[in-house]
Amino acid sequence: MSRISIELVPRTEEVLLAELATVKEHFPHIDTVNIPDIMRLKMRSWEACSIAKDYVPYAIPHIRSIDFCLDKNPEALVNVIENLGLSEVLIVTGDPPMDLSRKVYRTSSTRVVRFLKKNFPDLKVYSALDPYRSGLKDEIDYVKKKIDSGADAFFTQPFFDVRYMDIYSEQLENTEVYWGVSPVLGERSQSYWENRNNAFFPKGFEPTLEWNKNFAKQALEFVKSRNENIYFMPIKTDLVEYLSGII
Repeated sequence: MSRISIELVPRTEEVLLAELATVKEHFPHIDTVNIPDIMRLKMRSWEACSIAKDYVPYAIPHIRSIDFCLDKNPEALVNVIENLGLSEVLIVTGDPPMDLSRKVYRTSSTRVVRFLKKNFPDLKVYSALDPYRSGLKDEIDYVKKKIDSGADAFFTQPFFDVRYMDIYSEQLENTEVYWGVSPVLGERSQSYWENRNNAFFPKGFEPTLEWNKNFAKQALEFVKSRNENIYFMPIKTDLVEYLSGII
């Protein structure tokens, strides 16, 4: 059965609680929340997930591999998993910090996946799939490498064209995927996705709420027809305004 997730940024506990309450009230079909771990914010993703579990059945924290040194202090990661009773996690590499005094490590996401599956075999470990990182073949080869490391399933970067989703779906047969969808509203937002993430948009794309809502509906139909999963990443978009009529 398809699962529907929403990505919420834990800017503050008050904001997170308000958004979780909105999801629970207006969108009861959303059964999952996934939460990124953002360096500039005080609340860690796993702390936010412990709160989210009171509102939705499933909560998946993003964990940055560069935050952990498995050679000298593997207990730091073990404690995160054990102390909060996590059953699902998404492992990402993470972006280098703007603050150069912030300590990070050269720990790859595949190494963290391998470590977690060895020490927590019942833990469901997701990894990241970026359709814009490189060519299709290179990314699929990277996915296979992650599967060999123990990854159970994947979260994609947002797609903006169902045709491109279909191409990846063929290559990911028998692989569990959360397909990402994010509204792009305004030329500045479009430029960010094109220049920062190398994303591309289909002919006829318009950075309007109407276009993005229509695409979200198409993506949800695509996912449901394949009994797969989807997550919405509204960023700064009003949740009710964006998701009403979609879910």
